[in-house]
Amino acid sequence: MTTDVTIIGAGLGGLTLARVLHVHGVSATVYEAEASPTARTQGGMLDIHDYNGQLALQAAGLTDEFRSLILEGREAIRILDRDGTVLFDKADDGTGGRPEVLRGELRRILLDSLPVGTVRWGHKVSGVRSLGEGCHEVTFADGATVVTSLLVGADGAWSRIRPLLCDATPEYTGRSFIETYLFDSDTRHPAAAKAVGGGSLFALAPGKGIQAHRESGGTLHTYVALTEPQDWFAAIDFTDAPAATARIAKEFSGWAPELTALITASDTAPILRSLYALPIGHRWDRVPGVTLLGDAAHLSAPNGEGANLAMYDGAELGKAIAAHPDDIEVALSEYEQAMFPRGTEAATDGTRLHEFLFGDNAPHSLITAFIEDEQTP
Repeated sequence: MTTDVTIIGAGLGGLTLARVLHVHGVSATVYEAEASPTARTQGGMLDIHDYNGQLALQAAGLTDEFRSLILEGREAIRILDRDGTVLFDKADDGTGGRPEVLRGELRRILLDSLPVGTVRWGHKVSGVRSLGEGCHEVTFADGATVVTSLLVGADGAWSRIRPLLCDATPEYTGRSFIETYLFDSDTRHPAAAKAVGGGSLFALAPGKGIQAHRESGGTLHTYVALTEPQDWFAAIDFTDAPAATARIAKEFSGWAPELTALITASDTAPILRSLYALPIGHRWDRVPGVTLLGDAAHLSAPNGEGANLAMYDGAELGKAIAAHPDDIEVALSEYEQAMFPRGTEAATDGTRLHEFLFGDNAPHSLITAFIEDEQTP
């Protein structure tokens, strides 16, 4: 089977690419390893930025649908000291440029905007090889194959398509997150709910922190950050939820109970999320018929830009292909030459943000950054 545009990965970036191509009358097929759209929970809140993510949704013709998903008030920010003292409190006055939506809902509107059959579920890539002259063959775990004249890796951190272009591999950043949830918190955990407030909470100290976000209703979604080597986390049995929870909470001994409750009162087992990144500034030489977008291209430590960049990459690549339908190499070159510096800038900014969050001067460095941002015209 031969198709003109083959996209590996039905995340936000791959789906945005497929949608923008569809808007321009270009057909594409998306292959996704997951069995269905509901195979797993699609993560938590995303702040969609007016300078990249929102522009991508505009190019996809989905601005109205996106606006309908916005959870009002979630741009509020609170920074607390470890004893619960409020150090910084900014309300959401409706003028911010980063409205918050649920990732799963954003993915749903993208899926709903595509022709039936665009996404082929249950297609896990097992191998890929060049056939020459810009053509590639993708093999799936069930033995099926597809040959394509344009292959796009939108398949995330551990991309199976990336090795066609470069030898770069993700490396551990030295920090991990532990994910927890509190449900119906206003009723069941009022002190924690009050601490988090209506939007985001940052309770930080050098090398560690408790970051939480209010999702729909009383759901509090928390990422506990610890700067430790992977061996440290490997010594914790995360299959034993009570023991793992106790071990993580021990690192925050003496912190205010309304903050540690975000760990100890979790309604879900703690989930380890090790943070990986590609080398900042890495790039590749043009290889005919194949390119990458999103984390496959420029994975970095989480900084609020990952999903936005993936969608923006997808939109920009889609527009480039539509503008050069008879010369795909020109389209890919144009896209990559703009994408490389974009990814480098975001990763560099992300490194600086993590220093604000977890460096020697945390949390005061983050407060200073927020104040300076507010004072910038």
